[in-house]
Amino acid sequence: MSARRTRVLHVVQNLNYGGMERLIAEMARRVDRERFEPHVLCLQYVGRFGREIAGVAGVHLCGPLPRWSLLRPAALAREIARIAPDVVHSHSGVWLKAATAARMAGVPRVVHTEHGRRFPDPLSDRLIDRTASRRTDVVVAVSDALARHLRLRVTGGRARVVAVPNGVGVDAFRPGGDGSALRAELGIPADAPILGSIGRLEPVKGYDVMVRAMASLVHRSDDARPRPVLVLAGDGSERGRLEELARAMEIGDRVRFLGWRDDVHALHAAFGVFTLSSHSEGTSVSLLEAMSAGICPVVTDVGGNAAVLGTGLRHRLVAPAHPEALANAWAAALADARAREADGRAARARVAERFSLETMVAAYESLYAGPLPRPAAVSHLNDLHAEPVA
Repeated sequence: MSARRTRVLHVVQNLNYGGMERLIAEMARRVDRERFEPHVLCLQYVGRFGREIAGVAGVHLCGPLPRWSLLRPAALAREIARIAPDVVHSHSGVWLKAATAARMAGVPRVVHTEHGRRFPDPLSDRLIDRTASRRTDVVVAVSDALARHLRLRVTGGRARVVAVPNGVGVDAFRPGGDGSALRAELGIPADAPILGSIGRLEPVKGYDVMVRAMASLVHRSDDARPRPVLVLAGDGSERGRLEELARAMEIGDRVRFLGWRDDVHALHAAFGVFTLSSHSEGTSVSLLEAMSAGICPVVTDVGGNAAVLGTGLRHRLVAPAHPEALANAWAAALADARAREADGRAARARVAERFSLETMVAAYESLYAGPLPRPAAVSHLNDLHAEPVA
């Protein structure tokens, strides 16, 4: 082992639930230990993923920051200086604060990953992040579509913006299991098809579209056949409104809200279709995990979703904000078990070929210790991920 490893400090709000948080934990686990020393600094609280990686990375909690810390984060800069990283790697939600503090602390290299944007993207957010981009050496987008948006609408073309699509551990998310335990827990009959989704219940994810699509699908179903059930794992500010919407549309018994769950493998085993109704996406970690588990995807054609599915699964893309189109796509998938299973196999092969966790980590390692990319000449780090988003 070399005498001096590159110390990398991830800065994030917390490491509790969510795809971004899971990825940060995986990066800390998988980074080359001979070359890099990983640390994570949480600004709110540590959370479950943070506790899990405490043995493999330095996990730090910043004290409460004053309201004016967005303009001058002196306390955060002192904490960063105490940890003394060679690289600060900030993530969505803390960009300006972390980049400013890193510069105040004299950190040699500042990297930021944008995991997604609000939809529509408010002007105030874009102006704040344009300032942050000027204090950042490399801005990473998790999809080509998001990289284009950042260049055109956020950074003004001045910053180095590269695309490093998210990746997942294909061996960790394998097909298997029969889903009987989850069905028994939720009281879902063995022959009732399950449409499943895992994600934050926030406006950008469009779960109201999904609930409306479910109402359309249920009300058109033949009562003689088992009617499908929609299972939503996750939580967020929209949960109460979504539960009320399901009741108002008379499908309260056909939609199950589970909150955050740790048993993602049990969920995958029960899902017949994995679905997203997002208005905007980067590269969805929950989608990659479900596809790696061999589940047929039906998702909206936004952000990086088309690039994840590729040409072979393009027929499973749906127009966003269109409940009837989503219901039709679900009905088509549920009506043809053979095609659904074939697409599940294709989905796993797609992730294994294009979206491995190892490729993602290697790309970030080159940003931590390699030469900086040119602002205008580089659009992505790895040609494996260079196919356009349609």
